[in-house]
Amino acid sequence: MTTANRQMIFQAFGDSSVLQRQVTEVPAIAPGHVIVKMAGAGLNPIDYKTRKGLGFVAAQIKNSLPWTPGYDLSGEIVAVADDVDLWQVGDKVFGMVGFPLAGGACAEYVCASAGVLVAAPENIPLSDCAAVPLAALTAWQSLFDAGNLQAGSRVLVHAAAGGVGHFAVQFAKARQCYVMATASAKNHDFLESLGVDEVIDYQKHDFTQLCTDIDFVLDSMGGDIGLKSIGVLAKYGQLVTVPTITAQQIIDAGHQQHHNVKGITVQVNVAQLQEIAALIQDNKVVVSIAQRIPLESLAKGHDLLESGRTRGKLVVVP
Repeated sequence: MTTANRQMIFQAFGDSSVLQRQVTEVPAIAPGHVIVKMAGAGLNPIDYKTRKGLGFVAAQIKNSLPWTPGYDLSGEIVAVADDVDLWQVGDKVFGMVGFPLAGGACAEYVCASAGVLVAAPENIPLSDCAAVPLAALTAWQSLFDAGNLQAGSRVLVHAAAGGVGHFAVQFAKARQCYVMATASAKNHDFLESLGVDEVIDYQKHDFTQLCTDIDFVLDSMGGDIGLKSIGVLAKYGQLVTVPTITAQQIIDAGHQQHHNVKGITVQVNVAQLQEIAALIQDNKVVVSIAQRIPLESLAKGHDLLESGRTRGKLVVVP
């Protein structure tokens, strides 16, 4: 194993130009940990928001920069601590590492806690497994933990072609739900291929005029979209909103209208990630990759993600 480790860091908050390459040594292995040679690192909105100095992670790391971003990791284990018996050198794994304050996935070699990793599904490229953890767990926990999605429900998913959205529609369809989704026209065929029953072009139509008696809304947009979504709920409908910055406003508005509205902060959950990996392995869930971006072009990935027009997921590769 080489001793050099390329990683991306930022030393101050700002636009994507603050991201820079740094060459350090491969991290020393810690008890309970393994060293993973990165095959892929998934990009998520929390990555660019933290880089800009926004959100709860930025508030807590502001005095400990520089920082290596990234939570979603896939790769091959190249070293195992003496006290770890879960894994062996050569195992192919993926998981959510360093969440929320350590980060660190955007590096060639990562020291990861052995307990947060899951065996990678074998039917998709190892790099693409990095697209799964944070987005898929957000969708899963929104539907089944924060929410209580029942089989056969009428479901509305906003931004359904995005990272969280494209997993959410597939999880809901796996529960035999009737799924409606908002997306731009260019993504309609994609969403129909995932089983969506009705796709609404948000650029042409007001979803509140087309959606009624919805049992469950997954709001990954927040703001006005989340507030308007309360009005489409059935009497005992549920809404889960993902963006933390507007969550309390939407929750308060929901309660005023006597609806069940909650926010979510994703949690590492290995058992759930194993269930998701099994669905992928059985070809019951598709992982859509918008683009694979070289590690040293991480700034490009952040800019693409921040544009809000990405279908599926962006993955950084070495």
